[in-house]
Amino acid sequence: MKENPLENEEDKEARLAYLEYNLERLSEELYAQSQLIKKQQVQLKYLADKLKAYETSNIAPRSEETPPPHY
Repeated sequence: MKENPLENEEDKEARLAYLEYNLERLSEELYAQSQLIKKQQVQLKYLADKLKAYETSNIAPRSEETPPPHY
């Protein structure tokens, strides 16, 4: 049984429209995720810088520490 050429063409157009719609949605989601990653990278750098500053300010170098009382 042969298919009707018009139905076949309509099916192709419907599939193409569906694929175009999904491609647009995926593109928008990819853009949103890339923006989120950029924001998180900035936040992570900020936190890493704060942690580095905190670590260096609270710990005295070994040469500046006083020896324990039993020495």
